[in-house]
Amino acid sequence: MITASAVRNEAFESWLSQVNQACGRFDARALDSDFYGELAEFRGGAIKLSVVDMAHVHLYRTSKDVSVSSDGHYYAVFQLRGSSNLEQGDNRARLGCGDIALIDASRPSDMTYNEDSRQLSLIMPRQVVERGSHFKAVNCATRIAANNPLAAMANRLVLETRQQEGLDMQESEAVLDALASLLLPGISARDINGDVHERQFRKIIAFIDEHISDETLCPEMIAREVGVSVRGLYRMFSKRGLVVAQYIKHRRLDFCAENLRRSDVEQKLSALCYAWGFSDSSYFSSAFKSRFGVSPGAYRKRYSQN
Repeated sequence: MITASAVRNEAFESWLSQVNQACGRFDARALDSDFYGELAEFRGGAIKLSVVDMAHVHLYRTSKDVSVSSDGHYYAVFQLRGSSNLEQGDNRARLGCGDIALIDASRPSDMTYNEDSRQLSLIMPRQVVERGSHFKAVNCATRIAANNPLAAMANRLVLETRQQEGLDMQESEAVLDALASLLLPGISARDINGDVHERQFRKIIAFIDEHISDETLCPEMIAREVGVSVRGLYRMFSKRGLVVAQYIKHRRLDFCAENLRRSDVEQKLSALCYAWGFSDSSYFSSAFKSRFGVSPGAYRKRYSQN
């Protein structure tokens, strides 16, 4: 005889498996016997989103979950119905219908649903968030209120996107960039007008972009040419959740990706990697796949078909 409890446990495990498949590794516990959960996925070009219905459940991502996962993206969480409580680091947010928040997949997080709740969870690639925030720190688990005009536009855009079929890569990436532009002003760290450190950071970012094709570009060179100590350079990046060498690598990869998307001439991949400051084509291919999920050749083919 199959008991009601066994049926509920099976439903819970099935739902959690769907969450892990669609959103990355999470743990969860049902808060009581009234647990309920359903999930529907949508994929279109670069858009990966899920609409999750749930009630009476605690969903969380531990340090262990993060360490065994390669997820480096963000989740844009749109509260469509009911409410939820989100926590990440020192930040806590209670979302009501129409509210939005970002969660960093590379850090532990905690989400509680005490009542019937529907959320749309959109995967935002890290490079999209970095561009949209202009490399300022992002305050995750921070509520963007439903009555904020930019939040209202973001809600409409993501819901309309879900209804679209046949979005190609360029169209879907444009949607992600637009959403980042709408969401990030409300949760990016504020600049202080005239702040000397912010001006210096902008100078450093500009210097990196100007010399990105130089394979000798390194923290020591940047510090020397811009006029800061190496320790001060590391500190400025660390305050924004960035690492200097990793930032340089990611900028090179982003320029390579842009070149692959927009060039009508089929340049050799080895020549492309050397042109943007990489000295090893095998390392370039591995790093590119780690950042964009596909090899450089597959990435170029994807856009040549659009």
